[in-house]
Amino acid sequence: LQVGTITDYPPNETKTADGKPTGWAVELVGEIASELGLNVEYQELLFDSILPRIEGGAIDLGVGSFTDTVERQQVVDFVNYYSAGSLWAAAAGGSIDPDNACGLTVAVMKDGTQHLDELPTRSKECVDAGKPAINILPFTGQPEVTTAVVQGQADAFSADSPVTIEAVDALGGEIEIVGEMFDTAPYGLPVAKGSELAEHVRAALQTIIDDGRYLELLKKYHSESGAITEATINIAAE
Repeated sequence: LQVGTITDYPPNETKTADGKPTGWAVELVGEIASELGLNVEYQELLFDSILPRIEGGAIDLGVGSFTDTVERQQVVDFVNYYSAGSLWAAAAGGSIDPDNACGLTVAVMKDGTQHLDELPTRSKECVDAGKPAINILPFTGQPEVTTAVVQGQADAFSADSPVTIEAVDALGGEIEIVGEMFDTAPYGLPVAKGSELAEHVRAALQTIIDDGRYLELLKKYHSESGAITEATINIAAE
């Protein structure tokens, strides 16, 4: 199974000390491949190159914490494996409010849901209300996003909920969660549009959910809050 993955979005997708892909989503794909009797060959890619490579047939499946959307379903199919929301973090002890962010600088992962949808929408609301726009600061990896807040380059960051929780836990009080989780949406493993692989992956994932391996893996990475009970295909409706 040829898999394209990012390695800069912990705890979902990251790397070991010797540079090998890991993280709970990467391990989950390994379990799915094992269930299908396949070996995995990983290609470490940038987030925005994964879907085009699937569409072009260079890889079979992607791992990148992709939010399943109707727009993305035009080019790939998604096997849904998790439910995540967006969650903000800022320097500890501050007074940042995601619902009052006009004029702030907010760091994000480049081409993710927060970069393409959430923050542009928030910024437009600011401008329409006669307030300063949000300065959106994109980076190619979550470590750079988090560092921007720690070093004061950004006032806050917005990321998927398990990623924000991991960053806050890892930094031991330097940053804190601000606001509540919002915009819960399904993650999907992208495969070629119309491919039979989607149903094979879905069935394997359902087996892993049913026998408990799925929840055990999520608990290992403290990410069980977004666990699902039913594996689906293209569940997003907007």
